[in-house]
Amino acid sequence: MPSDKKAKAVEELKRKLSDCTIAIGTDYKGLKVSAMTDLRRALRERGMEYKVVKNTLSYIAADELGKSHIKKIIQGPTGLIFGYGNPVDPAKVVVEYIRNTRSALTITGAVLNGRLLAPAEVTSLANLPPRSELVSQLLGQLQAPIANLVTVLNAPIRGLVAVLQRHIEKSQTT
Repeated sequence: MPSDKKAKAVEELKRKLSDCTIAIGTDYKGLKVSAMTDLRRALRERGMEYKVVKNTLSYIAADELGKSHIKKIIQGPTGLIFGYGNPVDPAKVVVEYIRNTRSALTITGAVLNGRLLAPAEVTSLANLPPRSELVSQLLGQLQAPIANLVTVLNAPIRGLVAVLQRHIEKSQTT
């Protein structure tokens, strides 16, 4: 029978795993306490959490939630980043933190909407442009065919106007 402390830890992990939009697994081996504190602070400022987890308790929580795929990102000394809003934000924060501090922290993977992401996919997610830029790119792509259609439809009229204009200029000179 697990102790009350362990049972509470499992319940807390289950709550966090079910509430979060993305869970990013990290290997914190070689990370100093001050660096971990800085990472926690940076995440907390944006409404995210970083929690060092015990593997066996995490496995129990994942099994009880029916999300056994989470176990694949929990290997060795693991810290989980829980993001509760836009799933891109936690990825951006951790990748930026690793890049700026040249930290020993490594990403082991992530779980996003029930899908397992490899470390390279988390980095790709972090490198996505902001939402507003993606929307503007999409609108540009949607407008391009319409603009081309308008150009094609206007071509005969433009040609007629050019012929008439030359005819008028020719008749004025003679």
